[in-house]
Amino acid sequence: MTHYPTNLDVKPEVHAFFDDATNTISYIVKDPASNACAIIDSVMDIDYAAGRITYDHANKLIRSVEEMGLTVEWIIETHVHADHLSAAPYIQQKLGGKIGIGARIMVVQDTFGKIFNEGTEFQRDGSQFDALFEDGETYMVGKMQAFAMATPGHTPACMTHVMGDAAFVGDTLFMPDGGSARADFPGGDAGTLYESIQKVLRLPDETRLFMCHDYGPNGREIRWETTVAEEKAHNIHVGGGKTRDEFIKFRTERDAQLAMPRLIIPSLQVNMRAGELPPADESGKHFLKVPINCL
Repeated sequence: MTHYPTNLDVKPEVHAFFDDATNTISYIVKDPASNACAIIDSVMDIDYAAGRITYDHANKLIRSVEEMGLTVEWIIETHVHADHLSAAPYIQQKLGGKIGIGARIMVVQDTFGKIFNEGTEFQRDGSQFDALFEDGETYMVGKMQAFAMATPGHTPACMTHVMGDAAFVGDTLFMPDGGSARADFPGGDAGTLYESIQKVLRLPDETRLFMCHDYGPNGREIRWETTVAEEKAHNIHVGGGKTRDEFIKFRTERDAQLAMPRLIIPSLQVNMRAGELPPADESGKHFLKVPINCL
């Protein structure tokens, strides 16, 4: 079992930014001992019907970083998102920082490179990113040690990033009344997701957990922060000691009822490229493909 170097004595400042259009929460995470920070799961806006890209959400992050006088050292993607487009390259151009994702991005690129019929010019080696994290790998945000924990199941490349007493779980977990993410995308697996959730729940009980999405179940206000203890006790899909078999049965039946995310087609094509659009054609225009009967 991999040893993860948790340190609850380090308590980073966490600033959350909710995107109404995709129910995504992006984060600025500040090292408490310096002005260094990381940005996690940024959003690039798209009017899909019009094919128009804008950067309102990313600009909020950029303004906040500038107003707080912070230095961006990392722009982290917890996974290749299927429900929003990443603004990582746009933010990097404005603020610097290295773009990082899990090393198994290569599996995702191979899978979706085939689905979208990408040519040989599409590199499937993760080279679009500045850093590919292995399970348990540590890195620094200023003076704060962080580490990446492989938590596949929703996708093969999902990772939870732990910075001091804060863990950013991507789509591995939702708030306790939201349960867990689907596991039926290509490369997903409900049993693997259950095991990954158990890894997260083995972090210290006091660890703050920050979600990538919240949908306000039963009409409650949007929330994004909970703790390991709360998830273990109250998560409706895995809490209270639910077994792996129980989870697989529920998750498989539930996933069969879910529609594809509204933005899955543009999101995957952009996010597997670290947030870049597909290459322009000879006229300088960018296009997205729509694979028929492939998802």
